[in-house]
Amino acid sequence: MEYNPDTHALQCPKCRHGMHEVTYGNLTVDRCTECQGLWFDSGEAEALKDRWMGEALDTGDREVGKKWNEIEDVECPRCGDCMEKASDPNQIHIWYEVCNKHGMFFDAGEFTDYKYETLLDKFRGLITGKRPG
Repeated sequence: MEYNPDTHALQCPKCRHGMHEVTYGNLTVDRCTECQGLWFDSGEAEALKDRWMGEALDTGDREVGKKWNEIEDVECPRCGDCMEKASDPNQIHIWYEVCNKHGMFFDAGEFTDYKYETLLDKFRGLITGKRPG
């Protein structure tokens, strides 16, 4: 895993702090310097989900990440358009934001959960329910 401290091209769509690039193999994603949320350009989340230890880039606290779900209006860090609220169809307790043109944003801890589907996730989905939208 490689960190590039000089890259602050994007602003976090949730907390508005700068984001820096982090690299795993040949895949580079953006991680917020404050809330530790992750921005994935189109196709990157799916590619990292299939990689061994890809969750190593998701360094934030899952409990802190949950608090950011309360933010309703989230703008794409690439184009500024309002992002759609989404939840994983297999794990409806995982709520993230999607820009159909540019990518998706996961709060801290959500990508790790997204990567690993377990029986416990079925119960979490029953408790959390579907995302209001």
